[in-house]
Amino acid sequence: MQDLNSLNIEKLEKWFTDETVIWIPPTKEISGKNRILALFRAIFRRYEKIEWSVSEIFNLGNNKYFYQTNSLGNIPGKGSYTNEICTIIHFSECGKILYLSDYFKDTKSFN
Repeated sequence: MQDLNSLNIEKLEKWFTDETVIWIPPTKEISGKNRILALFRAIFRRYEKIEWSVSEIFNLGNNKYFYQTNSLGNIPGKGSYTNEICTIIHFSECGKILYLSDYFKDTKSFN
C-alpha cells in the first residue's frame, strides 16, 4: 500500500510481471506489466490527489488475500472522492501479484 500511495510508477513496477492479470473497474481485465503500469499512470492523472488505506486484510490461504480498503482523493471538476473497495489479490511464491481484482461499493465517480 505504501508503494501505491507513493503514486510512483517505478515503485509499483516491482509488484507485477508480464503474466499478471488485474481488473480495476470501469476498465476491462488487463494483463502484462506494461499495460498495468499504463493503467496506473492513467488513474493517477485522473485525480488531483488520491490515497488508499487498508482497514482489514483477510488471509484466504494459498497466497490469496482479501483487502478491505478506503480510497479518498479529489477529482478535478468533480470535487472530493471517497470509496470503499474490496480487493482480492493472489501473490506468487516470490511475492509478485499474479491476479488482482477490485470491487467498489460506489461506482458513481466512474460515470
